[in-house]
Amino acid sequence: MRVFDANPLMRSAVGFDNLVRMLDNVSRFNGDSGYPPYDIEKLGDDNYRVTMAVAGFTDDELDVTVKDDVLLISGRAAKAEEAEGETETPQPVYLHRGIAKRAFERRFHLADTIKVTGAALENGLLHVSLVREIPEERKPRQIQINGQGAKVIDQKAA
Repeated sequence: MRVFDANPLMRSAVGFDNLVRMLDNVSRFNGDSGYPPYDIEKLGDDNYRVTMAVAGFTDDELDVTVKDDVLLISGRAAKAEEAEGETETPQPVYLHRGIAKRAFERRFHLADTIKVTGAALENGLLHVSLVREIPEERKPRQIQINGQGAKVIDQKAA
């Protein structure tokens, strides 16, 4: 039995600690095949990117949706009859089909401070850009210490 240690990911990926834990639990119980493979990268202090290998899919066959802090990436291959610009060219007959182009759906539970800023498809890789935006009221503040005695703050004014 293969055991995956997610602790190194939890230390470096702010906002994804619950994601890694949930993916680990789902893969144990759901028999997740790991298709399509993906990476989660930290590009800077507040910038992240999810890169998913979606070889054979066009941008029309992929869907990236965010709803209630859940990033949903799905892919559905277009059927031969639905293909754009139907031509008289016969459809290929595959002797070996090694590029999996089956339908998929991946869900990523995002922290409430993580926002999706864009997506791009290049060279068979889908890149979804994420940024961590911390609201002003949640950012750390420096509190001045007054050495001349305690200052009473009016609770009604605050």
